[in-house]
Amino acid sequence: MFNSRLIKVVETNYAKRFVGTLQLKSQYDAVIIGAGHNGLVSAAYLQKSGLDVCILERRHVIGGAAVTEEIIPGFKFSRASYLLSLIRPQIMKDLELKKYGLKIYLRNPSSYTPLLEPAGLNGKATSLTISRDSKKTAEEIAKFSLKDAKAFGDYEKQLDRIVSALDPLLDNPPVPISNKGLSLKEKWTGFKSALALGSSLKSIGSDLPAFYELMTAPASKILNKWFESEPLKATLATDSVIGAMISPLHPGSGYVLLHHVMGELEGIKGAWAYVEGGMGGVSQAIANCAVDHGASVFCNKQVSSIIMEKNVAKGVVLSDGTEIKAKIVLSNATSKVTYLDLLPKESLPEEILRDLKNVDFTSPVTKINVAVDRIPNFRADPNRRENEPMVHHRCSIHINCENSQLIHDSYVEAQQGKITKRPMVEMVIPSSLDPTLCPSGKHVVLLFTQFTPYHLADGEWTEEKKNQYADLVFSNIEEYAPGFINSVVGRDILTPPDLEKTFGLTGGNIFHGALSLDQLYFSRPSINLSNYKCPINGLYLCGSSSHPGGGVMGAPGRLAALAALKEFKRS
Repeated sequence: MFNSRLIKVVETNYAKRFVGTLQLKSQYDAVIIGAGHNGLVSAAYLQKSGLDVCILERRHVIGGAAVTEEIIPGFKFSRASYLLSLIRPQIMKDLELKKYGLKIYLRNPSSYTPLLEPAGLNGKATSLTISRDSKKTAEEIAKFSLKDAKAFGDYEKQLDRIVSALDPLLDNPPVPISNKGLSLKEKWTGFKSALALGSSLKSIGSDLPAFYELMTAPASKILNKWFESEPLKATLATDSVIGAMISPLHPGSGYVLLHHVMGELEGIKGAWAYVEGGMGGVSQAIANCAVDHGASVFCNKQVSSIIMEKNVAKGVVLSDGTEIKAKIVLSNATSKVTYLDLLPKESLPEEILRDLKNVDFTSPVTKINVAVDRIPNFRADPNRRENEPMVHHRCSIHINCENSQLIHDSYVEAQQGKITKRPMVEMVIPSSLDPTLCPSGKHVVLLFTQFTPYHLADGEWTEEKKNQYADLVFSNIEEYAPGFINSVVGRDILTPPDLEKTFGLTGGNIFHGALSLDQLYFSRPSINLSNYKCPINGLYLCGSSSHPGGGVMGAPGRLAALAALKEFKRS
């Protein structure tokens, strides 16, 4: 069908603003490696505090995984991350992101699961739609189970209470696991973090058993306690595996589910939205704030190494040999890239190197960005008017999610190095709400698919295998929405190796490391490397490898900047 090698990438305004407009200096107060959204957040906070900040991006476009690219002429794609929810309200306020151009389209409903065959209590239900309207949602769930319709509101309220209690943990650094070697100010910061932890645990109160279960149990165990209908359980279970090489039947998937409901937009807990112009609009707004306060952003500047002098980071060296000195260095790259690829060998103790080599970066994700010439038409809920988006086109559309076993089977096949025949697909159509993404009447369709292994049992990914997989995904969608294949204008296929190569995501992992209990809070990315610092003075990890982890959240960037600022003021 369509060969991904033939697709031409067209630069957008997100690239052009920072190409060739500034003169790179030889020295700054702070140098930031990578213009992903967390690196840009760090830059904005540091620059607002009076430092002279430089951000260096190896690609032609800012944003890291939160990026907009015109892959197919006329169609702008959120090429990697594709929805906004987790960004911290404190960052939205501090950086005045709306003032600097961020515009969002809140989604309602939030979820749509079409069925291949009618089911439910009367054998006639064709889909399940979940929205913010509790009455309508109850009516939808009641098509499958009256018990579940009554329980769903209580389930959501419990999650909301737990998420609200955890808010302080997302906005504060982790409690240091040891006070050894810490300065008085660092001990005071640790004390405040301990207070935040204590406050959260106290706020959880009677929900503590449920919170513990979310942190440790399989999502299936939790959902089975609440519900009996498979379309509902499978739909909710997708949040427990998104971006994670894990099954809903495995311990730890409960936390991944919790992580994906921690967001808040426009004061609405758990709300998700499209960003006008694509996810690059988030990065652009943050960059606008940083630049407006005096920061310098450079694209096409790849950092090849970090300059070290007597165990102190003193700047960076670019791939062309240019040296840029700095008093502090922040890295938005993964922990593996930062500490194993950019530092001189033998810079870190063997104990820490062992930790780093065992960080889990496994990824199940293949992202497929698709341009279509008409809106998909689902058999479960046919379009009322030709090529006019309906309510269910605005939300996350779950394909192959009639029951949780389908999700688990796909995971098992990936573990064997196979390409699953029925992948879990989360489809979103942001152009159903955002008219700026493509010509009128045409649409941008983003497919977040799982589970695909990094290494295939019969060899590595090739262009032929990538296209075979995309064809398989399209055939699956065709069963739910006949005519989809013929509507495709072009596509862009990103397997785990492609995500690693294009965006610097080690292993293709969208979170900069698995969100497993052993890699969270004061263990992120490891116990010896938590709290944004490492044994090398002046070097900070400001990306999603740090607490509180992945997603377009901005919290790692903010917290790393605050930690670096304290050291800068002491020096």
